[in-house]
Order: sequence, then C-alpha cells, then structure tokens
Amino acid sequence: YFFSKRSTGDIMAHGSNDLAAVQMACGMGMVAAVDALVLSVAAIGFMIYIHPTLTLFALLPLPFLALTTRFLSAKLHRRFNQVQEEFAHLTEFARSAVVSVRLIKAYTHEKSQVEDFDQLGRGYVHANIRVALIQGLLFPVSTLIGNIGLLIVLVYGGRLVIDQQITIGDFAAFTTYLQMLIWPMMAVGWVANLTQRGVTALRRIHGLVTSEPILIDSSTASSVLPSTSGFKASNLEFSYPDSARPQLSGINFDVKSGIIGIAGRTGSGKTTLCKLLVRLYPLDRQALFYGGRDVNEIPYELLRTQIAYVGQEPILFSDTISANIGFGIDEPSMKKIEAAARDAGIHHEIVSFSNGYDTVIGERGITLSGGQRQRIALARALMFDRPVLVIDDGLSAVDTATEDIIVSALRHRFAGRTVFIVSNRLKLLSMTDRILILEEGKLVDDDEHHALLESNAFYQAMHLKQMQEIEGMSHA
Repeated sequence: YFFSKRSTGDIMAHGSNDLAAVQMACGMGMVAAVDALVLSVAAIGFMIYIHPTLTLFALLPLPFLALTTRFLSAKLHRRFNQVQEEFAHLTEFARSAVVSVRLIKAYTHEKSQVEDFDQLGRGYVHANIRVALIQGLLFPVSTLIGNIGLLIVLVYGGRLVIDQQITIGDFAAFTTYLQMLIWPMMAVGWVANLTQRGVTALRRIHGLVTSEPILIDSSTASSVLPSTSGFKASNLEFSYPDSARPQLSGINFDVKSGIIGIAGRTGSGKTTLCKLLVRLYPLDRQALFYGGRDVNEIPYELLRTQIAYVGQEPILFSDTISANIGFGIDEPSMKKIEAAARDAGIHHEIVSFSNGYDTVIGERGITLSGGQRQRIALARALMFDRPVLVIDDGLSAVDTATEDIIVSALRHRFAGRTVFIVSNRLKLLSMTDRILILEEGKLVDDDEHHALLESNAFYQAMHLKQMQEIEGMSHA
C-alpha cells in the first residue's frame, strides 16, 4: 500500500534533491551562520566599547531585518515545497519513460513524451523562478538595512565628532566595525534561504522515514508456527483504505492441501485475495486462518516464510539467470537451481542459450519472452520449497503443453501441501483439485471443474468462449 501511494520518482527525489538541500543547510549554512555570529558579536562589542549610544542608533534597523526575513522565509518555505514536488514529478516521469522506452517507440509516442517532459520541466523551472524572486529580495533588503545603519552613523557620529565627544580615529574605527556587519546582515538572507530549503526538505524526509507501517504485529502474536498449514477464510471482508466499497465480502473457504484454482472476471478480487494470503494488507481478526490460527496471531514476517509468491508481473534483475532463480537464498547450489528450473518448465530453454544459466537477461528480463520471464519467476519461488505457493496469474503467457509439465511437477513437488493458482484458462483450471469462483468480491462457487461446467454460468460461458477460440484457430 505504501508504494501505491508514493511514486518511485518521489522517493528518488527524497534521496537526491532533498538530502542535498539538508546537506547544504547543515554544511555551508551552518558555517556561514557561525561565521556571521562570531563576527557580529566581536564587531558589536568593539562598537559598544567606542560609544554605546551610537551603537544603539546604528543597530536600530536590525529589528526590521528580522521581521522582513521572517516574512520572506515563510513564503520561501511554501515555494520550496512546490519546487521539491515539481522535481519529484519530473523524476518519476523520466524514470517511467526510460523503463517504457520500447513501448513508447512501438507506439511512436516520442514526440508527445518530449512535450510532456518539456511541460513538466517548465513547471519545475517556473517553481524555481518563484523561489528566485523571493531570494532576490533577501539580499538587497539585508544590504539596504545595513546601509541605513551606516547612514545613521554618518549623521549622528559626524555630529559627535564635531562636538568632540569622540575622536576622528574612533569614528573611523566605528564605521569600519559597522561595515564588518554588512556581511553578517547579507548572510542572514543567504542562511535564511538555505535554512528554509533545508527545513522543507527535512520535513519531507521525516514524513517518509516516519511513515507508519500498515501492518503491525499483534502484541499477542506467537513466534511459534502452527503444526499444520492450509488456509481458512471465515466471512472474510476487505476494503482498500481509499475505496468506498469492499473489494472482498463474505468470503468463506477451507483449504488444507491440493492445487486450488481461483477464477473470475477482471476486478472480481482475485489479486486482492492473493495479497491477503501473503499478508500484504491488514485484516480483521478471525477472518483468515493459517494452520488453524488467526493470521493476526502470527508475525507477518514469520507467516511469509511459509508462502512462496509469484505475482502477475515477474520481477527480474539485470543479472544472470542463475542469480535470478537463486535470489534470496544464500549460496544456492546449481543442482537445486536446475531442479527448480525443470519443474518450472524452463530448463531446456536455458541450456540452449549460449551462456546457459550464466546468461545475463537485462533489466526486467527484457531479453526474454513473457513466458520465459514468468517461468523464471516461478522457478525462483520453487527454490524456497515452502508449504504454500501462490501464483497470481503467473502462467498467463505459458503454452498449454508447458502448463501440463508445470502442473504435473507442482503436484509432485507440493504433495500434501497447498498451491493457489489464479487463472481464467480452462485447460489449467481443469487440472486443479478445486476452483474458487469470485464475482464482484464475493465467492459465488467452490467446486471441481466438471461440476462447475454443469452449474456455474460464468464458468460455462468461459468454457464456450475458449472452445470457440480453439476451433477458430484450428480452421485458420
């Protein structure tokens, strides 16, 4: 949920622009502030020693400097925040454009992307210009107020010299000390600028690092795992934090072992149910049980050690195939990697590559087909050999012959354990032990393939459509 609310570009902006602003405020800003403070104290001390009253008149404009700085700093804070937000939008757009560059080229959207980037860039420039307008006031205002003090000294101090209350030497020394105060007065504006930028950035960073996790272990959670596995849902309901309607409602099932299919129309709640099984979102008590125990009574990190998960979009790294399959396991053996690849139906294709398992697959596995990426992601999940495997439509790009190999391997590997497979492909669903049918967030059916063909309208329609597609392909 956290990453659905915060873009990658925003997080990158926190780690680059915001940190740089804090570093500048704590570095150069702190040095300039200390330098100005020491210089001011020394100069004012000598000025008081020469003539206290003249010093008082010379420093009369300083309160106006403080008020002006405070007023402009408040405006700076708001506008610096806008600058950081514009930078985050610009960074996120650039990141997504680089990741999607092949899609952009395929649809010849280069020009529109350049225009959109230019528009975001202009927004960032305009936000910085608004900041610069206020920054441009700080320095001249500070200098003007300092020069007003100098004018007062020239008028009043000159009279004191004429009246022989101070010597010309004292007057010259006094004006020298007053001119030494011009840099601290100018530094007030510069330091205020750095400080406001740093404070704004620090608040953004603080908001990020202090974000409350949505999953918090119960104080009564036990670190001892249940003796059995399997999931049971009891009137399970779930709504996303910003959703007006429940995504899942009144879900009831009891799965101890076997291969379980999950089917339903788009938006029926299949992926949400998978994420709840993996404990990615908080749930009400007594709604979902693992091994007979409420999942709220099991630390979520401990529960996840019992579940292997394959998502809709396979996430692969720009590394070798063996490194991707063995990801998350300390020093995985090639024997286990190859065994997992065989069960995922990808081994023979891997060894056909020129470098075999040492082939570097590029960012997000760009050099592989969709089916190959899915099977490598499945092989990675099989490496963990956990009691439960959840596959969220992770075989959608795999051909039916390979499906047979994979399901047969899963049935052998997970004998006595549990596999959930989300799919709307009848061939795959027909090889499962049970099928859960979801419709608008409700579990409307729970039965075997043949029984659903006779009783469930959605399943019958899906079967008819896919049979027609197969016949159409055979006549083509």
